[in-house]
Amino acid sequence: MASAFAHGVVALALARAGLRGALPWYFWLLAVISAILPDVDVLGFHAGIAYGDLWGHRGMTHSLLFAGLWSMVMVGVFFRGQNWRRQRVGLFIVFFIITVSHGLLDAMTNGGLGIAFFAPFDETRYFFSFRPLAVSPLGLRAFFDTRGLYILYNEMIWIGLPSLGLLVIGLWRRYQMAGRVNTRIHED
Repeated sequence: MASAFAHGVVALALARAGLRGALPWYFWLLAVISAILPDVDVLGFHAGIAYGDLWGHRGMTHSLLFAGLWSMVMVGVFFRGQNWRRQRVGLFIVFFIITVSHGLLDAMTNGGLGIAFFAPFDETRYFFSFRPLAVSPLGLRAFFDTRGLYILYNEMIWIGLPSLGLLVIGLWRRYQMAGRVNTRIHED
């Protein structure tokens, strides 16, 4: 799997590139949680669930169905007021993409059993043919050695730089929108 740090960075970049306007602080927190959440399945190891099972690591919680259900819950619980009515579809799409990004990144790692994108309908595990990401250790302690530093360096190259590009695009779009609004105000 990619590290929780990498998943969080991708969430922030996708959210900024995908949505316009100011968003409340809790949106950003929920975006990061949504990107990391699929790894909740590692708790199954302690419950005796095997890695390759439907509810094992990289199984059901990494699926497209899970991402869709999770996104509906996020929008339905946290963005249900009238002031969010016009943005709900966009919020759903962004939460869906952020949650799916977890499995997409994991499918680019060099280890594990693959991702069950289509669970529970098809439990086949998939990897991409392009797999530049080093598998992250499951424990936080492992990041404080040479391997952990290598993983963070690897993620900076393959995840950090593209995420920075997305962030710049999102900020540029926001700047462009602000310019259009200011131009309209001055023209009137």
